[in-house]
Amino acid sequence: MIDYFNRYRVRKQEEPQTIELDENGRAKYSPEFITELAEDEVFVFGSNLAGMHGGGAAATAHRCFGAVWGKGVGLYGQSYAIPTMQGGVETVKPYVDKFIEFAKSHPELRFLVTKIGCGIAGFREEQIAPLFAEAIDIDNIILPHDFVEIIKNR
Repeated sequence: MIDYFNRYRVRKQEEPQTIELDENGRAKYSPEFITELAEDEVFVFGSNLAGMHGGGAAATAHRCFGAVWGKGVGLYGQSYAIPTMQGGVETVKPYVDKFIEFAKSHPELRFLVTKIGCGIAGFREEQIAPLFAEAIDIDNIILPHDFVEIIKNR
């Protein structure tokens, strides 16, 4: 079994993050800061269309999980890029929808979604979380706890 308590670390907190596990002993929510992945896991991050993965989760995806410089959309290595820097929330939605369809067609993979768009892109969690409402009941898409709470409280 994977030791989620030691694998996922949180940069902003001094104490270790409490990871809530599902019935299979896997993380129920995406951890705040991901440093490594199991073989079947994919790091889902916010990118820009040009694929310039210079900061935030995009830099982590490029450095650690196989994101390709110059590729701003889709699966590369153990990362999946969702563009968030091209305009308003309405421009992000089609890419989130495409990601959800992709994840549904790949049940052998487990997608750990970061708080895409809520860092460098400047969106609030309340703006982005609803885009993932359809994903809340898809077993292989793991959302951040804050996204789940926002979706459930709508």
